[in-house]
Amino acid sequence: MNKILPTILILLILFITFAVFEEVNKFDPKQKRLSCQEKTITFEKIDFEHPIWETNNLIETNNFLIKSNIEYSKLMPSNLINILTIKQANETLENVLKKYITSNVPNNKKLIIDYYIYENDKEDKGKKGLKSKLYAGYLLFEFKLNNKLVYKIQTDYMNIDGKDIDERMDCVIKSFLSIK
Repeated sequence: MNKILPTILILLILFITFAVFEEVNKFDPKQKRLSCQEKTITFEKIDFEHPIWETNNLIETNNFLIKSNIEYSKLMPSNLINILTIKQANETLENVLKKYITSNVPNNKKLIIDYYIYENDKEDKGKKGLKSKLYAGYLLFEFKLNNKLVYKIQTDYMNIDGKDIDERMDCVIKSFLSIK
């Protein structure tokens, strides 16, 4: 009887620990965690297996590299092509990021912020329904450390002239940094 009680106690502790761990790591990508995510359709994916708190620190200490692309509409006349270049989009992102940089501490590790801006091609015959034509486009951001994805977010922008892209970029960075 004396040996059974400690075994039961250990099993109970392991069960409770596992249950708490499972509850903490439940994540619904459609759930909106921040108010800015409610403004447009936003999806996110968090990889809890990689040290996301370490990657947050890399933004705050100015240790990141930016990779970018813009995919302009092809089947309809592009509204963005004469308004927004990669250089301008990167400058917009850099201005957003400046608000979150708290120091310049050199680090050998660099966070890769890999993003692209997609202009909604409303003439695409593959679009299903009116809802797919309501947004002007979307931003897709991937945050990677050591070539491993730690966070991914997609958020729509609504203005065909792209005037809300900076606001959506700010929401992306806020969303990423809110994960501790």
